[in-house]
Amino acid sequence: MGWSFRIATVAGIPIRIHITFFLILVLGGVQWGQMTGTAAGAVFGVVLMALLFVCVVLHELGHSVVAQAFGIPVRQIVLLPLGGVAQISKNPEKPLHEFLIAVAGPAVNVVIALLLLLGLGMGGLPTILNQRGLLPSDLGNTPTVTTLLLWLLSANVSLVLFNLIPAFPLDGGRIFRSLLAFFTGYKRATRVAAGLGQLIAIGLGVYGVVNSHFVLTLVAVFVFLGAGQETAESQARTVLDTLRVGDAYNKYALTLAVGDRVSRVVDYILTSYQPDFAVLQGRTLLGIVTRDDVLRALHSGPADAAVTEIMERNVPRVEAGRTLDQVRGYLQELGARVAAVYEGDSYLGLVSLGDIQEALAVQTFVQRQKMTNDA
Repeated sequence: MGWSFRIATVAGIPIRIHITFFLILVLGGVQWGQMTGTAAGAVFGVVLMALLFVCVVLHELGHSVVAQAFGIPVRQIVLLPLGGVAQISKNPEKPLHEFLIAVAGPAVNVVIALLLLLGLGMGGLPTILNQRGLLPSDLGNTPTVTTLLLWLLSANVSLVLFNLIPAFPLDGGRIFRSLLAFFTGYKRATRVAAGLGQLIAIGLGVYGVVNSHFVLTLVAVFVFLGAGQETAESQARTVLDTLRVGDAYNKYALTLAVGDRVSRVVDYILTSYQPDFAVLQGRTLLGIVTRDDVLRALHSGPADAAVTEIMERNVPRVEAGRTLDQVRGYLQELGARVAAVYEGDSYLGLVSLGDIQEALAVQTFVQRQKMTNDA
């Protein structure tokens, strides 16, 4: 994700902070500084927000570690002002796996809340809660360790309750879909869960607007769009599962030979829409040259380098019989954009994520036209 930088790596998962994340730290410092009227209060607010997002990271790690246990790669975890996002490479194929991955995040917050209860001391906690109540606004504004633990306890309980709302892309939406999928199948479960999620989002949005609650309104928009995106993704998987990569790669692609130079690729780029070029020795694939490779070569100097000097040699390989959805998932797992298509040991051509997206658009249009004509 752009405008973010890595701060740590846990279980092989990069943890990154988006530059806008620091706005929430500033907000915490300003609010507590105004509440207490002291610099110490402002520092307390920054520390509180930072610890809250430590809990968010642990929540996302809960999802991520369980996903890895089921063989699903996790690209990274990114911290944003509204929370964290674990970028899991693909949706689980089994409902049970999705259920366990979704439950793992809130379960981590439950464990954190229990540990905070122990830290507060079970004996004195009822008195504190009776005096101050359970809501964050009643937890006190004195920068003490007790206040810090109470706020973190309240935040973790809130994270559990909020994330269990049955609306995509919240954990509750994924839990709800996984339970439905046991009985109705993935496609129908997604449609029902996404529809419910959008209804809930509309309700939250109306409530937020009526009560001038800007953050809640923003969250409602996020939930509504997330539910719609999940529906679109489900439909895309259904369509791409009907197509084989052997039927979708470019059979008439321009190719390069071992002796070709960058100037020839430039001519191809200027006279075609093709962005990737296979470098062949006979029918053996040696590597690929992409548009970005050419631009870097041109930027580095005027020399007309050989394509073998700038080509990428490690090209992902896929079999022609695999579905486009499988190939898309494979490329996303690797963080790659293009793969070489083979039938046995025979090289056929290249397929990219762009090619798959075009195939999806065409096939979707064909299916819609067929439905219109049948009606």
